[in-house]
Amino acid sequence: MIIVPDASVILKWVLEKEDEPDHRQALRLQEALLAEHIEIRLPALWRYEVGNVLGLKQPAMAMELMSALLAYDFEEVPLRTDYALAVLEHMSDVKGVTFYDSAYHVLALRTKGCYLTADTAYVKRAKRKGHIALLREWEGAPSRK
Repeated sequence: MIIVPDASVILKWVLEKEDEPDHRQALRLQEALLAEHIEIRLPALWRYEVGNVLGLKQPAMAMELMSALLAYDFEEVPLRTDYALAVLEHMSDVKGVTFYDSAYHVLALRTKGCYLTADTAYVKRAKRKGHIALLREWEGAPSRK
């Protein structure tokens, strides 16, 4: 199972749990990754989004926290021409969404994976496109036995 978690989900692995709703669910995702029940794929822009939040919210710990996330060595998909144009097409079809959110969702659509986000407003707008779930509603990945 391929999961495309956005920055709102990935950040929950390193930010203080009392400040982060759905922290427990994010840890279930992390456990599924470590147990190799899921694969994570990300648009390369995840580094910019996560780095920005860490630099602003946790400046004293930003380098350590980012290093911990980079150590996962996630499979990253570069934003080449066809991907970038597909993201813009997605934005045209799903009004009021950002390029960033659309990049995660389009990647999930292209890989037949699941875009996992904590962004309720985005899910409401884009649910009809499929391949998307709200973190708090994610039921986890089936174990590989």
